[in-house]
Amino acid sequence: MPRLIFYRGWNSQPLPKPRGGRGRGRRTGWLAVALVIGIAALGIVSVYLFLGVGRQETSAVQQKPIILYVNQGNGIVNGSGFGRMLEYASSNGFNTVFFQVYREGHLLFSPATLQSFVNQTHRAGLKMFFALYITDASQALPVSVFGLREDGVSLDMSTVSLGAQQSFLGALKSDFKGQTAVTTIDMFSPLKPDLLVLETYGKGNQQYIRAGIVASVGVFATSDMADYQSQFEYALQNSDGVMVFDYYGLQKAGY
Repeated sequence: MPRLIFYRGWNSQPLPKPRGGRGRGRRTGWLAVALVIGIAALGIVSVYLFLGVGRQETSAVQQKPIILYVNQGNGIVNGSGFGRMLEYASSNGFNTVFFQVYREGHLLFSPATLQSFVNQTHRAGLKMFFALYITDASQALPVSVFGLREDGVSLDMSTVSLGAQQSFLGALKSDFKGQTAVTTIDMFSPLKPDLLVLETYGKGNQQYIRAGIVASVGVFATSDMADYQSQFEYALQNSDGVMVFDYYGLQKAGY
């Protein structure tokens, strides 16, 4: 800290120094310097810890699956529409797409087309899950599309019995080597895929959002953008991820 010397005029002498030993002044100066250094060091450590914790929390959230569900029953997504969907997903913070490729016993795309979709998705930096919409226990899994480098396969089968669901999941685990997922309206489902997605649409179902499951937001169960964002953040922060149902609904609502 610079010493202040006061002058009474250009021809005046400096004011006399205060009385006291030189050693005492030095000790006081060193104590002041040490105090300043200590405060600065404490501040640096505090900032480091704050930023470190912040990065860890941000990283943890970013690692969670943020899933955009594409329901072909509401609006077909193919051709150039697939690229637009990927652009929307990337620009809105999604890192995973549940893309419906099978509905009610029918495969919607050829393996070659699906392979192209997978490649496009990966180039966009996103993960691709093939979503299978199963409505009857007699329907067969489309094993011909397993192994097209998709990251996972999701079973959407809430309309069949629990026994049938268990059979479908067992068959999927046997025939497919990637990640498995199940989306269900059963908040107490005993199924154990890699990702258990509970369809917790609307604030009335937030009581079921917890660690160990992936929560869901339904665009149809939101009143406006602010409500959608509030439900989305709650689901993401209080579960292992969030799935938004669906791409068509987001487009229609203008979210």
